[in-house]
Amino acid sequence: MGDLNYMGKVLVIAPHPDDEILGCGGTMARLAKSGAEVVVAIVTRGMAPQFSDEFVANIRAEAKTSHAMVGVTETVYLDLPAAALETVPATKLNGTLAKLVQDVRPDTLFVPFVGDIHTDHQLTFLAAMVAARPRDEHAPKRIYAYETLSETNWYAPGVTPAFVPNVFIDITETLELKIDAFRCFESQVKIFPDERSIEAIRALATMRGASMYLKAAEAFMLIRQIDR
Repeated sequence: MGDLNYMGKVLVIAPHPDDEILGCGGTMARLAKSGAEVVVAIVTRGMAPQFSDEFVANIRAEAKTSHAMVGVTETVYLDLPAAALETVPATKLNGTLAKLVQDVRPDTLFVPFVGDIHTDHQLTFLAAMVAARPRDEHAPKRIYAYETLSETNWYAPGVTPAFVPNVFIDITETLELKIDAFRCFESQVKIFPDERSIEAIRALATMRGASMYLKAAEAFMLIRQIDR
């Protein structure tokens, strides 16, 4: 496998902890192995009474272990309300992500897919696109949307936007690392045939890879590319 140095500094925006590993954990591991700076931003946190402080602390501990495993440089928490992003004024959500992108100044941005069934994912995508508007030379050069098992494929393709990938990144050498990183989220791992199972993650990577004559891959939709 070649390197991914053309991606430069990378920012992965995840609505919730584990979305980033499911969507691009193998790619993040490849990037980190090649010496790239990989920043992950978790947009939301669980709020009482739906989520206890103990639950949030546990998830963040799982994320810390998982991110260390794949070589994440920095994890940023934006602390907006989980499963309730629609209650946040657009100006606040857009402003929060705009400040994030300004602070990190990524060359490449990974975002959730706008067609995901979870409203948090849809709103995160829209706010990220506002934050990444090419208003100066620091705008991200590349924006990719990743797929999240049990979110990206549960909407209504044909009625809502369908995930049709056009970028495939070989993760043959980092698939097991991605799977081990997801295992760190003990609270999220399900038993097969649930999609959030180890078997399903491996199956998706195998299928995405085989479609491009690779042993394993992660699939993305290229949203924008600027060649300066």
